[in-house]
Amino acid sequence: QVQLVESGGGSVQAGGSLRLSCAASGYTGGSNYIYYMGWFRQAPGKEREGVAVIYLRGGTTYYADSVKGRFTISQDTAKRIVYLQMNSLKPEDTAMYYCAAGWPYTSRWYRPEEYNYWGQGTQVTVSS
Repeated sequence: QVQLVESGGGSVQAGGSLRLSCAASGYTGGSNYIYYMGWFRQAPGKEREGVAVIYLRGGTTYYADSVKGRFTISQDTAKRIVYLQMNSLKPEDTAMYYCAAGWPYTSRWYRPEEYNYWGQGTQVTVSS
């Protein structure tokens, strides 16, 4: 069974930075194969929003317009960790952030229903 564990959330002032980590375990291939990993966020009263994705084989990345130029998703293949570096944080970035993994390939990475596995979430709070 694939497990995803997030860490790195916290409270920062606007303009600050945080780095989230997502450690993946329990997959080797077959039905547990992971093709892409993404970060989502959900603020109270709002829908879950796709923030960024990385396709593990080629390293291709995509971002939501709201974070483009400020957030960077990356992977450490050997450690099976995916990172989300968040710079120039704004109060509107405040949300619970979730790591997710999925297969097979999809271009609709921003849709929560395209993912098979989810982490428990880590809170990010940005104050003005």
